[in-house]
Amino acid sequence: MSTYFITGIGTDVGKTVAAAIITEALEADYWKPIQAGDLDNCDTKKVQRLISNTNSKFHANSHALQTPMSPHAAADIDGITINLKTIQAPKTNNHLVIEGAGGLLVPINSTQTILDLIQPDYKVIVVSRHYLGSINHTLLTLNTLKDKGIEASVIFSGNEHKTTEDIIMTMSNAHVIGRIDEEPYFDKNVVKAYAELFKKDINTN
Repeated sequence: MSTYFITGIGTDVGKTVAAAIITEALEADYWKPIQAGDLDNCDTKKVQRLISNTNSKFHANSHALQTPMSPHAAADIDGITINLKTIQAPKTNNHLVIEGAGGLLVPINSTQTILDLIQPDYKVIVVSRHYLGSINHTLLTLNTLKDKGIEASVIFSGNEHKTTEDIIMTMSNAHVIGRIDEEPYFDKNVVKAYAELFKKDINTN
């Protein structure tokens, strides 16, 4: 079984919907190690509402922080320090989808970032959404992963922007799983449809 780490080029680029689609496609377990803010409607609950299959299990956050800020700052407000030793991936016999917080270099404490959560055997999926500066942010993210020896796949999120996507694919040579369009809403049926569409392009080897 494989572990998939879903990261983004920034905040609000569509990581949670992408995580739900991959979770549904693989009937995988889901885990968000660090949740910062919105605890009553956290990403775990959002993904759970979007999943149709009965095989997926949803594992508790290692850290559930009260304030919607960078994890290191939210943890400081809560009077705790996040350390990699306190973040242990759940044991499961199923595929596991892990959703990061923000982008790769979001700090979790004064010396470690989200990137440090990614193990060498994880399959990483980068969610990219078009905006002014997104080419730079996407290539920086992919190159940072390459420097760590990780060849990531990409999911594009939002309306197609051909020149942006073409140059990202040309300069990174990244495998593209697909695009999540700018849908009017996301529910179980929409997520299931994308899951069927993406399933053949998700690397399960």
